[in-house]
This record gives sequence, structure tokens and C-alpha cells, in this order.
Amino acid sequence: MKIEQIYTGCLAQGAYYITSGNEAAIIDPLREVTPYVQRAKKTV
Repeated sequence: MKIEQIYTGCLAQGAYYITSGNEAAIIDPLREVTPYVQRAKKTV
């Protein structure tokens, strides 16, 4: 299992991107989905 924190300094918000095998979960997601899609493409 791998856990990454995605943080936006300008909004002072953070989310957690958790992966295990070919599955991913996002805890407290931000509105902008691009960082999640980019990370998902890297793990496949």
C-alpha cells in the first residue's frame, strides 16, 4: 500500500491518494481531478 498527500498551497487543502495493487482510493478529494488521473495512469 502506498499513500501520497496531494496538497495545494494556494487553497491550503490536502487530499490523500492511496494505492494498493491496481486499485486507488482518494480521501478528501479536491475539485480538480487532473492530479488523480495522472497518478492513476502511472500506476497502470
